[in-house]
Amino acid sequence: MEITIDTLISILGLFIGGGGGAFFMWKWQRKKAKAEANKEEQDYYQQMMKDLAADRDYYKQERNDLRQTIKSYDERIDDLERKVARNGRIVESLRPFICTDLKCKLRHRAVISESGEIEKETKKKSGEQRDIEPLSIKDM
Repeated sequence: MEITIDTLISILGLFIGGGGGAFFMWKWQRKKAKAEANKEEQDYYQQMMKDLAADRDYYKQERNDLRQTIKSYDERIDDLERKVARNGRIVESLRPFICTDLKCKLRHRAVISESGEIEKETKKKSGEQRDIEPLSIKDM
């Protein structure tokens, strides 16, 4: 088997030419893979930022809704406090007219209306229906 210089140069050229191309190809593919990985990472962080912005908007809306609810409850509490104070004033103004002697024969059940008037309750003979008559100071 005789190996000539031409055959040796051809085989050597094949390895050098293919090896050199493979080296550059390997470098290029490595850079391409790194760029794709960076792109995937960037896409992931972009999606995370969009999700965080959506969450922020959702929680901002929830906060505003809760503020409105609290405001309506505060208004309701203020209204109820005013009603309690008004009812307290009504009771205090009517206290002198209420009989507190538990053994009193003239004692009767009194109903206080919204307007602050004292009304006395009378029973009919059947005992089922009740009429409420306004009570005057003379009746007390």
